[in-house]
Amino acid sequence: MPKMKTHSGAKKRFKRTGTGKIKRRKPGARHLNLGKGGSRLRRLAESAYIAPGHQKAIDRVFP
Repeated sequence: MPKMKTHSGAKKRFKRTGTGKIKRRKPGARHLNLGKGGSRLRRLAESAYIAPGHQKAIDRVFP
């Protein structure tokens, strides 16, 4: 059986940490930022982790 390939879209959006968690970017900080406050933009700039309910789906795209 051939090797499974990593999903191309997923490898651009997610990173696996050393402990096995999946890191993601928060949405909403790419454009139209002039009307958003500084504290909101700083919060959106932080990385986040995927929800436990999405773990199974993400594991399928990251063999």
